[in-house]
Amino acid sequence: MDFGLSDEQVMLQETIRTFVSNECPTTRLRELFDEGRGHDPVLWSALSQMGIAGLVVAEEHGGIGMELLDLALVAEVLGEAALPGPFLGHWLATLGVGLAASDAQRARILPWLASGEKIATFAFQECEQSWATDDWTLRAREDRLSGTKHVVMHASQADFFLVGLEAGKLAWVDARAEGVNISSVNGIDRTRPLSTVEFDDVAVEILHGDSKDADRLLAYASVLLAADAFGAASKLIDLDVAYAQSREQFGQPIGQFQAVKHAIARLGTEIEPTRALWWHAAYAQDHLPSEASRAASMAKAHIADRAMGAARESVELHGGYGFTWECEVQIWFKRIMFDRSFLGTPEEHRERCARLAGW
Repeated sequence: MDFGLSDEQVMLQETIRTFVSNECPTTRLRELFDEGRGHDPVLWSALSQMGIAGLVVAEEHGGIGMELLDLALVAEVLGEAALPGPFLGHWLATLGVGLAASDAQRARILPWLASGEKIATFAFQECEQSWATDDWTLRAREDRLSGTKHVVMHASQADFFLVGLEAGKLAWVDARAEGVNISSVNGIDRTRPLSTVEFDDVAVEILHGDSKDADRLLAYASVLLAADAFGAASKLIDLDVAYAQSREQFGQPIGQFQAVKHAIARLGTEIEPTRALWWHAAYAQDHLPSEASRAASMAKAHIADRAMGAARESVELHGGYGFTWECEVQIWFKRIMFDRSFLGTPEEHRERCARLAGW
């Protein structure tokens, strides 16, 4: 039995990897990182034309109709590149519509999202560490919504919000509607800017799904964050190898020193085996529903911790210079910090795994 990727999946990754390498080299990435907007419309448009925006949208609605594993494979490549853009928020909003919307709502909304013509993101969190569906308290009254959501990615670029409501309901909101107020907040990862969004008697469209759809969507998010963190950690190992080969001490590259060799080798043995963890979690979302939620939380918890350890080690391998603004390492370090904390820390997800296992 072959447990590897199909030829099509390998080609998907290599196509995106080649495009990103050519169109967003380190010099361009640094420009976007310094700007802090976390968005390049040219990159977004080009990748949308390649089908990335609608990768998991059904073909009848203008998408490609692939599975979550395929989307997670793209997330890995974007994590490797620390690519700025509204991809994660857009994917999750799109998946949410696919899960919870009626047939008529899907037919109207999904073609916009699949083409990338409209950008969407999701707004779930209401206060610090309040990300689970049980914590959502906003309630729509006669299809009008008032309240506040925090830690919303790419809110300023979004045309629509997928908003979490009381009892795990989901609502669709026009981000340009009267009564929507967006305030930028400082975030650690400048490739994915954050905002606070206030809704003041805003018209909303309630989707037909329930809390099971919302919980499933959060599991999708955990898988994609795990894949992104894995890609970022893998990139840091590559940066460590390159630095060890070029940085000299005592007349020779530091990669010749046993302590440096062992440190980099240890990172490889800690990160690479976790690939199977998020592959399985992504596959489970479409094929193993009884395992899906627990596998997603387990992948996010374990990979985020391992990736964070790799980030800290990379700073040390760069002699502490890796933490400075001038060094590339800090870009991936901060991306991993975001992946680790967003929508639940490893500790929270381990507790969730225990509950799901009946412990």
